[in-house]
Amino acid sequence: MTQSSIPHDHFPELQNPSRLLLGPGPSMVHPRVLRAMASPLVGHLDPYFLEIMERTQELLRYVFETENRLTVPISGTGSAAMEAAVANMVEPGDQVLVCINGYFGSRLVDMAERYGAQVQAIHRPWGEVFTPEEVEQALIKFPAKVVGIVHAETSTGALQPLEEIAKIVHEHGSLFLVDTVTSLGGVSVGVDEVGIDIAYSGTQKCLSCPPGLGPITLGSRAIEALHNRKHKVANWYLDLSMIEKYWGKERTYHHTAPISSNFALYEGLRIVAEEGLEARWERHYRNAELLWDGLDSLGLEAHVAQEHRLPTLTTVRVPKGVEEAQVRARLLKDYNIEIAGGLGELKGEVWRIGLMGHSSSRENVTLLLAAMGNCLT
Repeated sequence: MTQSSIPHDHFPELQNPSRLLLGPGPSMVHPRVLRAMASPLVGHLDPYFLEIMERTQELLRYVFETENRLTVPISGTGSAAMEAAVANMVEPGDQVLVCINGYFGSRLVDMAERYGAQVQAIHRPWGEVFTPEEVEQALIKFPAKVVGIVHAETSTGALQPLEEIAKIVHEHGSLFLVDTVTSLGGVSVGVDEVGIDIAYSGTQKCLSCPPGLGPITLGSRAIEALHNRKHKVANWYLDLSMIEKYWGKERTYHHTAPISSNFALYEGLRIVAEEGLEARWERHYRNAELLWDGLDSLGLEAHVAQEHRLPTLTTVRVPKGVEEAQVRARLLKDYNIEIAGGLGELKGEVWRIGLMGHSSSRENVTLLLAAMGNCLT
């Protein structure tokens, strides 16, 4: 078929369904964010866009709870921010310790090995968290330049305590690298108070923006390590030593930033600031408790113990005799609600329910519980 003979009706206009997104991401996008994406484009070095860059960095510092100068949105999804964190901190031969209690800890291992690191992993069952003693024993046996851990494990719904582990990491002279993809904007991250050296996230979770940017922040120890590297960063596009010059006072061209995505992030961060971090964290926890109580009334069991349960994402054990994919398919077909199944070791064993950002509301919880009750009966 030649180009001139393709019937135009083979490619109809977009008619996207309006889903209720209650899975592990993306979350519902606030209407104000969608409007921001429809704003007219300007150039990536336009004075107006440079002003938006400054404001966005200030708001990202607010959400990360940090004063870090190098706090920027990577042009790419949360996985790009993860790779930026690894690529900039790891040189060939560096020793890296990774704590794995879910799918995304394993991804950190994969990335670090690709950049030439000697990687040692410690493990906990999926859904459990690490103790400070476990991390300390691992560092005694394997002194590491970088220790990587997932704050909010999207595959399990476990929330990892960080404060004591951060102290131990620093006592051993290591850099503390933390995945906050499913926590930033939904629970406290506390970069400065905790002592996190490198933290990264994504826009499509608790910030309720479309996927496409990966916020990242580096503290003074991480910046020193970046500037004292013996080798160039092996990933040109994600080299923060160059990206910081574009986002810094120099405004040195590095790549064409995704303008509309940055407009969306700016508006999403404005919404976070208007609500206030503490009020936002409280809303996420209050709605999560409503969900947990409702699941219990349906006879469903959460996978993670409540003291370590992530309020932004809940994993629910699939009852015996129930085909989990059929329940998800019916929720989508009959109720227009999207939840997700398990990843990795939990595939087929759990449902993953996200209450993140704009998706986290009492109304959404009530509707989901009623729909799940109907599906299961």
